[in-house]
Amino acid sequence: MEEQEDPLPEGRPLGRKAFVGTLGVGLSALLWGDSALRLVAGVTEKLPASVQAVVPPVGGQWRIYAINPPYPGYDEATWKLTIDGLVDKPVEYSMADLRAMELAEQTSDFYCVTGWTVRGVEWRGVRFDTLLAEAGLKPEATALEFISEEEPYVDTLTLKQLEQQESMLALDMDGEPIRREHGWPARVVVPRMYGYKGVKWLARITATDKPEPGYWQQRGYSLDGWIDGTAPS
Repeated sequence: MEEQEDPLPEGRPLGRKAFVGTLGVGLSALLWGDSALRLVAGVTEKLPASVQAVVPPVGGQWRIYAINPPYPGYDEATWKLTIDGLVDKPVEYSMADLRAMELAEQTSDFYCVTGWTVRGVEWRGVRFDTLLAEAGLKPEATALEFISEEEPYVDTLTLKQLEQQESMLALDMDGEPIRREHGWPARVVVPRMYGYKGVKWLARITATDKPEPGYWQQRGYSLDGWIDGTAPS
């Protein structure tokens, strides 16, 4: 798949009227056919960046969002994932440590809140119950705060949300280690939520007693981020 860097604009999400209008162009193009898709692609390139961010990418491509380019870089030999906060024992894991854990595989769709989707993404990684087993959560812990190396990106998921069957800390994507632009060396995957809930370039997980607004919630996005607006039953 072709990736394109297209950071989301600062501030609150684009107004509903503008969003519906630009999204409608993309949806209509799907009905018109290939020639219309090429037309939409050309028009999209001429739009302001704040509008481009809500136009679904043509042909199912990824849009790569970064709030503070360039993407964080790591040395895999020295990178560590820290788990701390309301835990019985703070721990640090290297990439080798994570890959030595029981790994799960899944195929799921990726949804962006700006209106585009990539179908059938293959993920491989560690389920959160496995990841947290050694650290152990204190009784008062109700949420996990995920802190990215891309400062100041942070987001929070409740333990109940992380019980969703397909939630994981992903290490591989489509059969190979996650590429840098997609969040290498590890990223959060919660398929039933919009992509902004899946923190990339993960550096730390902190157990807390309540979910706090993250980077995008402070700019007007939903704290929960369920794809259809409601939690699955």
